[in-house]
This record gives sequence, structure tokens and C-alpha cells, in this order.
Amino acid sequence: MGINDLTLARKLTEAVNAECAGLENGNALILEKVTDTTAELLKWWFQQDYIDPRGALNFHEGQRQAILNTIYAHEVLGTQTLQGLYQQIAPEVMLDNHRAAGQITADKNEYPKYCMKMATGTGKTWVLQALLIWQLLNANRAPGNPAFTRNFLVVAPGLIVYERLRDAFEGKERGGKRDFASSDLQRYKDLFIPETYRDEVFNFVQGAVCSKADIGKKSSGIIAITNWQTLKEQGDEEAGDDDVATPGIDLDPARVVQDVLPLTPGTAGGNDLNQLNQKYERGGILTYLRELPDLLVFNDEAHRIHEFKREGELQEVEWQKSLNAIAESKGRRFIQVDFSATPYNQIGTGKNIKLAYFPHIVVDFDLKTAMKKGLVKALVLDKRKEIGALADEELDFRACRDEDGNPVLSEGQRIMLRAGLAKLRKLETEFTSLDPSRCPKMMVMCEDTSVTPLVEEFFKLEGLADEEVIRVDSDRKGDINQKEWAVLRERLFDLDAHPMPRVVISVLMLREGFDVNNICVIVPLRATGARILLEQTIGRGLRLMWRGDEYEDSKRDNRKLIREGKSPNSMIDVLSIVEHPAFIEFYKELIEEGLVGETDDDDDSTSSTGDLIAVNLREDYAPFDFAIPFVLHEREEAIRQRPVDIDALPPFEGFTLTQLKNIVGKGEKFTSEDIQTGTRFGDYRVDGGVMTATGYNDYIARIVRRIGDMLSQPITRSSKVYANQSQYPYMQANKPQLAAWIDGYIRRRLFNEGFDPLDDENWRVLLVDTITQHVITIWAQQLLAASELETTGDAEVAHRHLSEVPRLTMRESFSLPVNKCIYPRLPYPSRNGGLELNFMEMANHDGAVEAFCKINEQKHDFLRLRYIKEDGLPAFYSPDFLVRDAATVFLVETKAQEQLAHPNVKRKRRAALAWCERINTLDATARMGREWHYALVGESLFYEWREKGATLPELLNFARLRDGDYLVQQRLAL
Repeated sequence: MGINDLTLARKLTEAVNAECAGLENGNALILEKVTDTTAELLKWWFQQDYIDPRGALNFHEGQRQAILNTIYAHEVLGTQTLQGLYQQIAPEVMLDNHRAAGQITADKNEYPKYCMKMATGTGKTWVLQALLIWQLLNANRAPGNPAFTRNFLVVAPGLIVYERLRDAFEGKERGGKRDFASSDLQRYKDLFIPETYRDEVFNFVQGAVCSKADIGKKSSGIIAITNWQTLKEQGDEEAGDDDVATPGIDLDPARVVQDVLPLTPGTAGGNDLNQLNQKYERGGILTYLRELPDLLVFNDEAHRIHEFKREGELQEVEWQKSLNAIAESKGRRFIQVDFSATPYNQIGTGKNIKLAYFPHIVVDFDLKTAMKKGLVKALVLDKRKEIGALADEELDFRACRDEDGNPVLSEGQRIMLRAGLAKLRKLETEFTSLDPSRCPKMMVMCEDTSVTPLVEEFFKLEGLADEEVIRVDSDRKGDINQKEWAVLRERLFDLDAHPMPRVVISVLMLREGFDVNNICVIVPLRATGARILLEQTIGRGLRLMWRGDEYEDSKRDNRKLIREGKSPNSMIDVLSIVEHPAFIEFYKELIEEGLVGETDDDDDSTSSTGDLIAVNLREDYAPFDFAIPFVLHEREEAIRQRPVDIDALPPFEGFTLTQLKNIVGKGEKFTSEDIQTGTRFGDYRVDGGVMTATGYNDYIARIVRRIGDMLSQPITRSSKVYANQSQYPYMQANKPQLAAWIDGYIRRRLFNEGFDPLDDENWRVLLVDTITQHVITIWAQQLLAASELETTGDAEVAHRHLSEVPRLTMRESFSLPVNKCIYPRLPYPSRNGGLELNFMEMANHDGAVEAFCKINEQKHDFLRLRYIKEDGLPAFYSPDFLVRDAATVFLVETKAQEQLAHPNVKRKRRAALAWCERINTLDATARMGREWHYALVGESLFYEWREKGATLPELLNFARLRDGDYLVQQRLAL
């Protein structure tokens, strides 16, 4: 039992899974042990009702586990130190292993500290952003709670990761400016942030994010993004651990100058004062971070920061030393969250290599698991005959030198590069036939920068143009000068979006953090078998390229074939490694577990796309199209223009104005006092009524708001998410106009005589409960009456057409040719898709059906119906089919019999009924000249009516839902 067994991660996951059982239904125990805000987030992220409408845009199980484990450890268990976490979750590790106990109780772990072990390509940045939102929203609502903070430091190991993080938070850079609309938070807001909190999060992020150059220049919450060099302590690397004060020895003049003037221009920089200023600012950044009252540090690619071995001893690197210094004064208000696919130190060499894992790993989602779940590309090794022949010859994988001593590519390297290029060309041809926007790329990882220009020249000799190849050179540390980086950055990070370049050549620069999706071929020209470097190399191509339900069956079949030792049927989300035989040993374990396959590219009969086909609109699609109406402005909005006859409204009866003044005089007197100046102002009396106010204008403002609240139409009964925004002003009424009407009523009609609220502070009588209630009641009734009377004016309607989606991708073997649809084929699920297949066959052969279409939830995303869940939060869903006959358009939901009684079906039914009723109030020309209805078709009902020979419109007319229909209620109760 020890740290390397990852006992903490395993046992924490077990505890979390027990507490989160039922979370998909909103009934988990964890929801009762976290704040209301955290509970809302967990429901939004992981409750099935919210997951389903988002389709592929959801956290996968590895991301889910990382988020839940961290929140549980930090918020439920109240972790303050790593030792405290072990004592609650895995005390046996400390009891049974003294060496492990020493690591766990080290000073650097005297604060909350969590490490996410997640495979490359599995979306660590999304977990980072989710945790930041969790911290921010809780800190805003409980600023004194030490578990939460509004200050964040995001640390990257180099330029690539640094730029990727800035893109995630600020958006991609275009012409020197960041476009927030392209940021992760904005693009994926439907996943990350419940609607109620979006403005709050966006406003904070846009105001708080600062680059490394601006750290220390913002307050009231920061998101500081920097690389590790900014945090490196100056002077530590020169100081020895065994320095001893020795009076009387000769002093080093350079050391004396450094002590007196510790920041001096370097001669290497030509005594450039900019160098001096940068060192000074770096010291200021560390001071600023030390002085913050609280801070959460996210370390991306954290395997670079912790320890290294020098002379047999593990030592802290400068990055971690700086974090320790920053944390020193904060205690539990400093939080460290590390992310790494390889959170270990490699000790020893050759067969004696051992992996020393970090002690604070709280989740273990490794590459093997990610591959089994299909969350990254499947991995195959190219086994071309000429590459295999290299194993029988001298190991020819290093660059050679010609007779003049200049480096040249070896023949083995040339063979590997040609194999990779042949694979790329095959993928390009066949992927384009399926989707022209898909642009597969090849990446070449070289052994050093002397080889990269040779590879570039080789590709040009093979016929590639300059714009088809991009070379990214870096020094031994993986750095690149700023001038070159400015030119490369946008091309590099937009690789997925453009057909050029086709080939990327690099050494160390792109080994981590280069997160693009379209790398499909990797040729590793390297001379080392270090495990970390090997994992980082293949990690560059693991991110999924093809996302969507239409591709899942094909990818699932590929994984099955690889497990069986067979070649995959397609190259959809398959990463090809053109590997030298010298390094095949690294893949042996994965091959034995059925996670890595082999392909023989001498056999060109296998299609790169398998049986996936692209189905375009049929040429004569127009008669089968559907125009979906959307109401932009309701006709009731005209009520805002109706005048009100104030003099016709009834006055208040029961008390005279004199009597009311006496009543107010008996109330308690309040006085406002300015704290700084001691000036008193605005004293007033109240009588415990429904309102208080500090002046007449304040009274008018409050009563206008109160009337608006009374007449509003709430969309939720939730007391959590919509606590402050659950009601909206009545028809977004013109508040200034309403205030003027009420002011006129008070002055001319309320007391049936002229009334000046500002004379002798008469306005105070308005605070009497009966007066306030009278004003509210009169005006609420008046506005409702106006609403009933003013219903003229046409609604503004826009239309979306199904044909706006010109192409669908589907498996040919699981699709049906049809002739009454805008597409010549329609897909159905390969699993449990019998009901949908039979429904389409019936619609296609029924003479009473004019047109029909199966709705693709991801592509036809505009056809989503909004409904309100039990907890008051909004959700969306799409019907399965649209069916049209001569008189009706049906929205059809097909359900297995056991699903009809699900509670959500009833809520969706109400939403669909309301939507259809709304559409049916429009002019016939705005709704295709037909009535719109919603039909819920159960499996038993469908087959029963089909066997009786009924037409599909007859079945749908019977199954269409009517509000209060007894048969509907009975069917739902079955």
C-alpha cells in the first residue's frame, strides 16, 4: 500500500460515486452536503435532463469524475491539507508506509492540493474551467468562506500551453486582438454555465483575465495566466544549500555588487534596461501574489513543475519553490490544482526505470481507459513492408552525416516519411468525399533542430509546396523567439480550420499543449525511448476529429475490431503511428490489451471512411421541406401604447388625508447618517406596512417594481437558481410611463383632491399599508384590463427550414432510402432502432403522408422545444420526426412503452402542447396552411394500429395530445 498504487484516487472515487448515486436524476446525497450554488452547477452539468439536449457537448465520465472528486474533497470533506485528505480517505497509506507518510506531511502539502491524472486529449482544460466557475460563483455568494476564492493563477510550462490557455479564456487572437466570442466559455456556455449565471461569469472573466505582463495591475478578483518563468525565484539557482557564513574570508566583488544592486543589466543583453525592468517586474509579481489574501493555482502540464533528481536526491524545481513561497501566508486559503497526463517522476534508466507518482493524485483517468471508452482516437501502427524491413537491418532511425560532415536524413527516416505522406494523401482523398471541411494533418516529431530543415526539404522534393508545410523550431527548453512566434501562432492554432498547412514539423515545441483535433498521422523521428516523451508524442494526435452521434457506431466497431486483433473498418478517429521498429516495445502493453491495432497500407481496399456516407439534399427537395415558424414578437405587445384615463380611476376611501397624517406620526422614526461625515439626512417614519422608502421618488420606483412583479409570468418555481430573477416585468412594460401614470394618479385622484406629496412631507402617508395596497390593486387591475382589451396587431414571425442543413452523415448499412423527404436517405440507430425504422417505412409508403423527416438533434438544433423541469430550470428537447399531410403538421415523439410513464415525458408534453397552441394562433400563411399538433407514439400503439391497416395520419391524429385528454392521461399512466 503506497502512493504509487494511487490508493487515494481509487478510494476517493469510490466514496464520491456512492455520494453521487442518483445525480443524473437530481437526487444524489452530495446535493445536500454542498452549497446551493454548487448543487445547481452539479445538476446543470450532470443531470440527464440537461445532458440530453446538449448531445455531444457534455463532460465525459473522466471529466465528470475529476470535477466531482475535487468538489467532494474540498467542499464536502473540507480538506485543509493533503494529510487531512489522506486521513479521511486512505489513512492506511500513512500508517503502513513511512516513506509515503513523509511525502504526504511535507511542508509543501500544508494546504489543499489536488492532482488530476487525465490522459492527453481528454479535455483537462474543460475541467479547469468548470472548477474555476464553481469557485467564482460560490465566492461571490459567500465572500468570507475560506474554501472559495475569486483569485486565480493559471500557470503553463511554455508558450504553446500559455497561448492555448489564453485562447480558452480570452478567445483566439485576430489581428492583434482577442475575440471573446471564440473563447471556450462563450462557445460552450450551454455546458459550462447555467443561464442565470452567464452574465456574471462573462463579466468577471472579461474584466479579470490578465496576461503575464499585466499581473498585479488588477484588483477585485483576477485570472492571471502566465508561464513558469514568471514565477521563477531569482538567485535560488546560484545559491548553494551548504553556504555557511565565514567572517574574514575574501569577499567576491560580484557577489557584493549583487547584494547592493541585486538587479543589474546583463552584458548578454547589451546592458539593456528592458532586461532590468523585466527582472524588477518579476519580483513585483511574486510580491503581489504573496500578498493576495487567497489564491487558487491551476498548474497545467504539472509533470514539469514538481521535482527532479540531482545526485540521487529529489529536489524541488524553481516553479514549485515559488508556489510554496506564495502559499506560505495563506494556509487553507491557498489551493493548488495540478493537471497532467504523466504526473510522475521517472527514476532510473533502461530496465531499472521506476515511476514515482505524485502523492496528491485524486483522480486516475489514464490513456487505456480513455481509449476503451472511445474518448480519444484509436491507435494503430503502420506495418508497411519496407518499414518492417528496418528491423532486420542496422537500426537506421537517426540522421546521418555526409562526407563533409553535414547532417542528412537516413534511408530509414525517408521510408518512414514517405509512408506517412502516403497515409495522409489517402485520408485526405476519402475524408473530403465525406465532409470537405475535414482536413487531416500529419505531424513529424524530429530528434533535434538540425533535422527539421532536412525534413522540410525532403517534403518539398516530394512535391509539397511551401504553404503545405510548417516548421516549428525551438531550443532545448522548447522555447522560440518572439518574432518567429508572432508569425507562427495564428497559423498553428488554426490548423483544424484550414486545408493548409498539411504537415507540421517540430522538435520539443509541440510535445505538450498543442491541442488540435486533425492530427491523424504521426511520424516520430527521434532517438529516445523515454516514456514521458513517447506518451507526449502520441498525445498530440489523440484528440477526436469526428464528433457527433452519426460517427459513434463506426468508431465503436473500430474499437471492437482492434480488440480482436483485426484492422479497423475505417480511419474515422484513428491515429496512425508510422513507428520505427526500435520503439515498438513501448506499445507492447497496449497491443496485448487490445488497445493498439495494426494496418497494412499495401491493401488499399479498405476505405478510410468505412460505410459512412454523406447524404446531400435531393435535387427536388422543396416540396418536402418544412418551414418551422418562430414568433419573434407577440401581438399582445401593443398594450404598451394604450393610454390610461387617470381621472376615471376610483380614489381611496376610508381615511381622510388628516387622519392618515396622524397615523404616520405614530410610527417609528428612522434617521440615515453618513458614516464618514456624520451628516444626518432622510429621516422618515413607517408603520410596519408592505413598503418603506426614503423619499417620494424612491416610493414611486418601488411601487412600479412591485406592480411589475405582481403581473409577471414566472417561468420557474425554483428558489435556488432563479431566486433573484424568477420573475420578469409585465410585458417588459414602459416603466417611465407607468411611473408617470402613478404619479399623476397620486397627485390628482388618490384622495379625490389635489395632493402635493412634497409639501410638508405629505408623501409619507403613502407608506401606510392600506394606501399602498390600494394603489397596487388599482393599477394591477387597470393594466390587466388594458391587456384584455389591447390584443390587436400582428405577431412578427420568422421561419427556419430543415433544408438549411444541406448534408447529413450516416452509416449506409443503418439508413433507409426514402422518397418523401428532403434527403434521399434517413438514418436510424444501430441499437434498438427498430421502432424508428418501421415508422419511417410506414411514412414513406403511406399515400396520405405528403412529407416527413427524421430530426437530427445536433444539426437541426433550431427545432428544440423549451420546457421547465421539476426544479424550475429550463431544458430543451427535440422531437423525433416531422410528418405532414394535407391538413396537419405533426411533431412526433416515438417512445418505447416503458418510457411513456417517465416524469419528464409529461413536462415535455405540456411544453409541446403550449408550443403548438401558440403556432396555431398565427395566420395560416405563417404555418404552412396547416394545424400543428404533437403526437406521442408508444411502441405498442404503433404496431397495433399498423397491424389494423390504419394510415399514419390516422394513427397520429389518435395519438396527438390534447390538454385534459383522459386517454392521454391513461396512456401515460400505463
